[in-house]
Amino acid sequence: MTNPTPPSGASLRGAVDLTALVQRQQAGAQPTGAHAPASADRIVVETDDASFGQVLELSRTLPVVVAVWASWSQPSQQLLAALERLVRAREGRLVLAAADADRSPQLVQALQVQSVPTVVALVAGQPVPLFAGEQPDDVISQLFDQLLELGAQHGAAGRIEAGDDDGAGANDAPEEPPLPPLHQEAYDAIERRDYDAAAAAYRTAIAQDPRDALAVAGLAQVSLLGRLAGKTLDSIRQAAAAAPDDLAAQLDVADLDVSGGHVEDAFDRLLTIFPDLDSDGRTTVRERLVELFEIVGTDDPRVAAARRRLASLLY
Repeated sequence: MTNPTPPSGASLRGAVDLTALVQRQQAGAQPTGAHAPASADRIVVETDDASFGQVLELSRTLPVVVAVWASWSQPSQQLLAALERLVRAREGRLVLAAADADRSPQLVQALQVQSVPTVVALVAGQPVPLFAGEQPDDVISQLFDQLLELGAQHGAAGRIEAGDDDGAGANDAPEEPPLPPLHQEAYDAIERRDYDAAAAAYRTAIAQDPRDALAVAGLAQVSLLGRLAGKTLDSIRQAAAAAPDDLAAQLDVADLDVSGGHVEDAFDRLLTIFPDLDSDGRTTVRERLVELFEIVGTDDPRVAAARRRLASLLY
């Protein structure tokens, strides 16, 4: 657990640039879940890879608290309840956006989330890291008060009503066009956490159109989610540390690192063990790297560097 860092009153010092994530969404990058920010009111909403751009835009009106959580993490669920209570106490001057880490790998990567739960604020379109792990209510309250001050300094001091459907908010985005049938089938399967069915739908889409880049990226993402399903952070890392020569264990850590935003660590791990593997092992690592390249984005400079290193090892 990290110590809370109060928001700076002088400037926004976000840890990362979120522009690339939003640009990928605008370009039609395949999201990994079908949730959009929606709830019984406008103060507590859900977000994911597909809808994060709306939440980012909302932060230009008032500060948004983004909580990255996981259903398998008891501390996550406890923290969400505390965050909701404290956000509602600000009577519409803050919004809480909850992002399920398992359904939002691009968001996890963009925010450089290393553990769940992690809480990041958005103010005027910029990320402001707050804390990871559980925190006492009084600490969170102090951070929220400072966050409101920071919002006022940067022109994001708006307010929304819990049941106001006419005010500015995350639900005001225009309705998106329907997805192709197989993509919708994959989305529906992801909602059920049936990653095998989602992967089958994407494979069918690729068979019908090998140039369907969104299906290729979607298949890579749901394959990673399926491989990590039912596993815990500790069990994966402990298994890899106990058996450094176990290829399956090292592949699991690489998946975990990519899902948590540690992209360079994942690539370095696989490329370091590559020369010592037999032919079958090299093929397995090469195929896994290609999948991870799709998840990170083939235009990412970290992918380009890893491709060059892989090519030098192959040839």
